Amino acid sequence: MRRDHRTGYDPDAPELQPLRPEHGAAVLEFERADRDYFARSISDRGDEFFEHFERHLEDALAEQAAGTSAYYLLVDENGVVLGRFNLFDLHDGTARLGYRVAESASGHGVATAAVEEMCVLAARVHDLHSLRAAVSSANVASQRVLLSNGFVTVGPADPSDIGGKTGSWYLRDLGSERRP
Repeated sequence: MRRDHRTGYDPDAPELQPLRPEHGAAVLEFERADRDYFARSISDRGDEFFEHFERHLEDALAEQAAGTSAYYLLVDENGVVLGRFNLFDLHDGTARLGYRVAESASGHGVATAAVEEMCVLAARVHDLHSLRAAVSSANVASQRVLLSNGFVTVGPADPSDIGGKTGSWYLRDLGSERRP
């Protein structure tokens, strides 16, 4: 997410966009293309997800419309999805953050920049006070992303929170992001 230092804008930079129905095909391609890569560090979505993708998309859009979740895509200038960044269980000023980034975009600071932007969106658009995220012990890259964005480790996560893996919960107070 490169930006012009003078104007703050770069037309070639990936952009976070709220999930929309027309994103369906691009999201499915993203999930299929990197399924094996994701399964190495986060839980696999399973065959059912792919077989009934349209229903999952409709459910996500309905949750978003109801205000219980907020789904964002990191999209490049060609409309290719580079990542998914989601806020789940929005209630009482808090939400759970989840994200995944394509293997081709990993290691370039994309996740770190998008999580930073998600913190701002969570506070200013969704009126949240804090975010939490559960990360497996094996997912060192995600741990670094969270720590570099002001999250702190707050304790062990139940394996059911991370697809059967061991890991930790991270928490970020969004007070500093609530200012316009």
